[in-house]
Amino acid sequence: MAITLPDLPYAKNALEPHISARTLEFHHDKHHKAYVDNANKLIEGTDLAQLDLEAIIKKVAGDASKAGVFNNAAQVWNHSFYWNCMKPGGGGAPTGDIAQKINADFGSYEKFVEEFKNAGVTQFGSGWAWLVLADGKLKIVKTPNAENPMVQGMKPLLVVDVWEHAYYLDYQNRRPDYLTTFVDKLISWDFVNSCLK
Repeated sequence: MAITLPDLPYAKNALEPHISARTLEFHHDKHHKAYVDNANKLIEGTDLAQLDLEAIIKKVAGDASKAGVFNNAAQVWNHSFYWNCMKPGGGGAPTGDIAQKINADFGSYEKFVEEFKNAGVTQFGSGWAWLVLADGKLKIVKTPNAENPMVQGMKPLLVVDVWEHAYYLDYQNRRPDYLTTFVDKLISWDFVNSCLK
């Protein structure tokens, strides 16, 4: 079961001016594709080749001898999830079930925004900031490198990529500006609601 590179769920220029077509071209067509290619090479001819992507990630998580497989497979999953967390004309206050859950678990949308952006800003080096469901409650976590909260039994609902290649062409070293734009202009709350089910 080969790991494949999914198409972006929108045109490469659809997120402009917030994320440029040039960034998506490098990020999706080069970085994401490299993780797909590397993961396929690493699982070729092994028992992992028969598993789906999520099963591979869960099976090799924490196994130092399979770190290369984990890093590439998890990065494929993380990126595929990240693309779906954004949409043209997205962002702003949520609607639907997630809006009520955010108010219940964080006290307000503003408190959620503050904690989510803070997780992204304070993730040292490369990594991700996530909104997850853990034991029935919403929680914000940050992970380094390729780590994914699902291996700790949490359910990812939303992620922002804070590896420099996600924003550097558009924002240079201004990670806080990128995070503000992500929250205000890009989040696909429809997708987040679909993950909550």
